[in-house]
Amino acid sequence: MSTWKKIAIGAGAVVLLSAIVGFTVYQSHKNVVTVQTGKAQRMDLVAIVSASGEIKPKTYVNIGANAFGKITKLYVREGDRVKRGQMLAQLENVQPAADMDATQASLEAARTDAVAAEAALNTSAADLNRANSDAERSDLDWSRAQGLYKDALISKSDYDMQKAAHQTAVAGLAQAEARVAQAKAQKESADRRIGQAGANLTHAADVLKKTTYQAPFDGVITNLPVREGETVVIGIQNSPGSTLMTLADMSVITAEVKVDETDIVNVQMGQPAQVTIDAIPKKIFKAVVTEIGDNAIVRSTGVSTSQQTTASQEAKDFKVVVTLQDPPEDLRPGLSATAKITTATRGNALTVPIQSLTVRRQADLIPGNEKGSVQAAAPEASKEKDNQEIQGVFVLRNHKAEFVPVDTGIAGTTDIEVIKGLKEGDEIITGSYKVLRTLRPGSSIKVDNAAPKKEEESS
Repeated sequence: MSTWKKIAIGAGAVVLLSAIVGFTVYQSHKNVVTVQTGKAQRMDLVAIVSASGEIKPKTYVNIGANAFGKITKLYVREGDRVKRGQMLAQLENVQPAADMDATQASLEAARTDAVAAEAALNTSAADLNRANSDAERSDLDWSRAQGLYKDALISKSDYDMQKAAHQTAVAGLAQAEARVAQAKAQKESADRRIGQAGANLTHAADVLKKTTYQAPFDGVITNLPVREGETVVIGIQNSPGSTLMTLADMSVITAEVKVDETDIVNVQMGQPAQVTIDAIPKKIFKAVVTEIGDNAIVRSTGVSTSQQTTASQEAKDFKVVVTLQDPPEDLRPGLSATAKITTATRGNALTVPIQSLTVRRQADLIPGNEKGSVQAAAPEASKEKDNQEIQGVFVLRNHKAEFVPVDTGIAGTTDIEVIKGLKEGDEIITGSYKVLRTLRPGSSIKVDNAAPKKEEESS
């Protein structure tokens, strides 16, 4: 055999051997799935609900017009700090002041009439006392005259004179009593006129008072939409009145945020929170939950569901108020803010990455039923059981993917607590998402934890 033939035979053998080795390697890797893995490990876990909203003072009031008129004086500017009782604004008050003066004069006149009526009553009372004395003396004279006339000691003319005098005295007494009753009535009428004038004065004083505006509490003028010389109007039905200004008590500052309906069940009064404000970056303010709304708010419209007549399937939020601790003095209402509310904490909890959680049907976990099909002739109860979804993770055991059902607890930002199903140190398949979505129990596994880093570099 020539040398060339020997070389050709050797080369053919090498090629054949390489082909056999390559085919064997290909077949061994044909059903292998490349995944990334992580460990079930213990750590301190914090569950946080994040929501956005705006800064608001806990106490604020819109000072609206209480009367119709022109603004003659504004004593404050937007941003001014004011004290309780401080004058804020003055409306034109010529007519109310004139009405006040006229009513005051009427009250003084009524009081003068009452004094005169009381004097007349006293005079009538004195006249009554004198008439009563005259009547008593006349009664004695009349009685004496009757006795003397009976004994024929006086003449008939004297007798008639005493009788007439007695009748005059009795009539004078009745007249005096009538004058007293009349004086009492006049005094009572004068007193009632005083009451009426006093009520009119109260009304006029109230109308006049509504032309001036004072601060109801210490605070800051956060909104001043009017100017001197403008005319303001009082609100009527279905027509709001003019707003002169907004006064806010900036000593207690809150952040009013909207929490998603899926998270509101975890939010409770008194839970701590961290608030960040867009206008003050890189600074975190401590806060606490002080109010939780009971009515859902439709996210697209901002209207409470209690105000709607029809049901809505749109996303909903709930209002939550957190009160800031030690807020800075330069905060202003309306600043955009984000609150991170700590709803639960777990110390030394067994955790896995959230992305490792997956769901499989009961039928997908039956050996030999890789496609998860359900027999058409199976009973309905069996079908429902096969279609039941089970939450779990894939654990790497003997280079195979094993689905393990788990019970979970609170969720952190990237990790979730596992209450039942795993033990510390278990190697769990964490990605990729596409692999976890299609991975089946029993699949052969190849671990390549460098893949995510390469993806990050490429992105």
